[in-house]
Amino acid sequence: MEIARASALAEMASGVAHELNQSLGAIATFSQAGERMLDRAEPMVDRALDVFREINRVSLGAGQSILRIRNLFEQEQPKRIRCNFPEVIKQLRPFIDILATSARCGVQLHIPESLPDLMIDRLRIQHVLYALTQNALDASADSLNAPSVRIDICADRYTVETAVSDCGPGVPENLKSQIFRPFFTTKAKGNGLGLASSRAIVESHEGTIGFDNLPAGGCRFWFRLPCADNTSE
Repeated sequence: MEIARASALAEMASGVAHELNQSLGAIATFSQAGERMLDRAEPMVDRALDVFREINRVSLGAGQSILRIRNLFEQEQPKRIRCNFPEVIKQLRPFIDILATSARCGVQLHIPESLPDLMIDRLRIQHVLYALTQNALDASADSLNAPSVRIDICADRYTVETAVSDCGPGVPENLKSQIFRPFFTTKAKGNGLGLASSRAIVESHEGTIGFDNLPAGGCRFWFRLPCADNTSE
């Protein structure tokens, strides 16, 4: 829960800073234009010129303030250690079982006998898998068939992929570009930070995250992490 809170705060700060900086940049641009129009041999309104200069000064100062606030919420780089991924999943399994029992949904877990080690922050990656599993269970709740979720782990020479598949309705075409945006949610009581924080965590591990709608229905969310021998320490 602490990892989820910290990740959510970081994404919240990033989203707020981005949105406000856009507005403040526009204010600065218009105020500078007004200054040029009035700062001439025969200005139209001297007092208006002073007001525009003050708007410019305050807006630029506010932008710096927002940057400082954002830096307060920036997460430290993940503290990565060499991990055996099946052991990481094993530690999380009791919590996944609790989620499944609460949702009255089965969860199938498929892990090969051997996997390459990963250089990861164990708690953060567990948070990602927990969040994806919770979303999959929510998506499968209204399935006409018996609700089920499947977690598959596989690896190649360079990466380990974790995929969580549900039997829900899938992601509508018009929402695909928004699904990882902070504060975007299709849930009545969602906060729109689960997928955004998951993406931030995976990318901080030099990994990738995405999703695919399944031909038979449902959706498959996946994330890939570089094997330990391919990770820059």
